[in-house]
Amino acid sequence: MKKLLVTLMLSVITPAAFAVTTIKAEVNGMVCAFCAKGIEKKLNALPQKQSAFVDLKSRVVALQLKEGQDVSNDAFSKVIEDAGYSISKLERVNQTVDAIQAEIAKAEKAGK
Repeated sequence: MKKLLVTLMLSVITPAAFAVTTIKAEVNGMVCAFCAKGIEKKLNALPQKQSAFVDLKSRVVALQLKEGQDVSNDAFSKVIEDAGYSISKLERVNQTVDAIQAEIAKAEKAGK
């Protein structure tokens, strides 16, 4: 009974207590690993960053924010555009960078 109660409490508490915000974008113009590394370096320099991920093949860029921190969509877009690239799609998701990375890997594996 105690185990069930703890499990129920965690399922109610966990989503709110561990809310994750990640800015996810599809970026046009990345053609080489040097391009991807350049964007990743710029994102890693942001003080609000918890984690950053750039996938050249799928053209996905993701910036997971630290809890309680924020970066406006405009500021995020400016980092990408100042690096010489354009954004075709931008969204905020409640996923970690690791989850996005795993999703992309699974999709690539299914496509092979």
